[in-house]
Amino acid sequence: MESPPRTKIIRGAADDFVCHPSHVASAERLKLSLEDLQIAADVHEGQGIALVSVWLNLIVWTNGRWYRWWTGQVSQKTGRRLYAVHSTENPVTTARHVALRYREVHTSRSLPAVLAEARCDPV
Repeated sequence: MESPPRTKIIRGAADDFVCHPSHVASAERLKLSLEDLQIAADVHEGQGIALVSVWLNLIVWTNGRWYRWWTGQVSQKTGRRLYAVHSTENPVTTARHVALRYREVHTSRSLPAVLAEARCDPV
C-alpha cells in the first residue's frame, strides 16, 4: 500500500516493514469499513491527527485512540455542538454509526453542483 503524501512513516528493522502512525492506521481502517458499506471517504493526516472526510458536515477525526464526529445536534444548555466518540478498537461498529449520520446528511443536504460534478454524482 502506498503511503499518503506527507505522511510520517516509521520504519522497522526489516527493510520492507512500514508502520503508519496509529492515527493514520485508524483512519485507514475506518475508511475501509466505510467502503464495505458503499460509502466513499478520503483520509488526510497532519499535526498528530487524521481526518476521514465522508460528506459535507461529516468529518471523522482520530488521534489513534478515538474517533470523533459531529452528531448534527447542539446542546440546548450550552449551545455547543455534540460529538459522538468511539474507540478505534472497532472500526466496523464505528463505520455503522457513521453510516447512520451519513444517511442523515446525505439526504438532507445535496452537494453543490461543482462538487457533484467532480464526484460524478447526480445533482
